[in-house]
Amino acid sequence: MATIGYAALPVPGGGDSPTTPGHLADLAAAIDPRLWQHVTNLADRDTRLSGAPARTVAVASNGTTWVKTSSSTNTWITIWEPLPAWQPITLASGYVAGETTPQLRIWQGRVWTRGRIARADGTLLPAAGVRLGSVPNAAIPAQLGAWAGTSSLTGDAMTGTGRVEVFSADQNGNALGNQGSLVWYSQDGMQDGGTPGVFWADISGFYWLD
Repeated sequence: MATIGYAALPVPGGGDSPTTPGHLADLAAAIDPRLWQHVTNLADRDTRLSGAPARTVAVASNGTTWVKTSSSTNTWITIWEPLPAWQPITLASGYVAGETTPQLRIWQGRVWTRGRIARADGTLLPAAGVRLGSVPNAAIPAQLGAWAGTSSLTGDAMTGTGRVEVFSADQNGNALGNQGSLVWYSQDGMQDGGTPGVFWADISGFYWLD
């Protein structure tokens, strides 16, 4: 029986006729792992294909595409998936959404954030670390997440930059800190007659989950 192509597929010839059914079964078995396997969703993939060989490709109904990277464990990498929906960020008491809604999106191991946060009474945010809200459990990082955020430029000259953090765990007993707390630190000095702070903080940025 000859083998054909880069995959060396076993193809029966005329002389193999007495055992052709068995050869065709061998051909089907050789082709099957090289087909894109159709699944309904992640749960269906894990139920049906957890024992599949490495390099098996699975495609879900919504287009999510995975490639299996192990023949002994149910380990996959995601090649493509639809963007997940934005999720709300829970604001701390006394704080409200600014001109844009504070939200987050978890995608491919990162948490993307967007939106502005201001004090409900319209006064300035403190310049020191202030807890603006919290993220859901799925968005809590393994290590401290931190990125640069922008702030209002009303009043005296300002740099317009701050630091945004999402706590991974209780920060050494800091009163601000529980897992998932979203905290703002102003990098600006004085504004409006010597009062430290800004009118709103923009939290747009991202951090890694791992």
